Amino acid sequence: MSDAAGAPVRVGVLALQGGFEAHGRMLRALGADVREVRVPGDLDGLDALVLPGGESTTMTLGIEREGLAEPLRAFHAAGRPMFGTCAGLIMLDRAHLGIMDILAERNAFGRQVHSFEEELDFGLPGGPVHAVFIRAPWIAEHGAEVEVLASVDGHPVAAREGRLLVISFHPELGSDTRLHELFLQIVAGTA
Repeated sequence: MSDAAGAPVRVGVLALQGGFEAHGRMLRALGADVREVRVPGDLDGLDALVLPGGESTTMTLGIEREGLAEPLRAFHAAGRPMFGTCAGLIMLDRAHLGIMDILAERNAFGRQVHSFEEELDFGLPGGPVHAVFIRAPWIAEHGAEVEVLASVDGHPVAAREGRLLVISFHPELGSDTRLHELFLQIVAGTA
């Protein structure tokens, strides 16, 4: 994926903990220039940011330790797109970074033993998306500007608010790149 000038889109992946390497591989395969983000200076020059799945408490501690909370809020305030998956969804909610007008419920579907897979219809070409849920959250509350993209048993598990995209599952664990493609289209301003 390229920007208007033909240069590869520069996407950061928050690399404090969790599935950041798998996201990086998928984004590189789609033509993005990927940088791992660990400290505030790593955000410089990026077009967008992915907050991966992992353990939200550990991620919160890492963000605090590295002084990333305000730089992440400023990154969003500058209009740069963000994509949160599983714990990344939690990090973007009202109770954590306060970037997206959602409130997540952690481990909403249960413990690790309650992990499951589901086919979700996003209305994307190619049919439903195979979703892998591992200790997944759901969106317990959301504001009027938040568009719910998919639900499981009536609970929102994917949503968009402007240039913010969140899902409560792990698209990086499979081979289906369509949600990463959708995010890159959001970055490019074509979706």
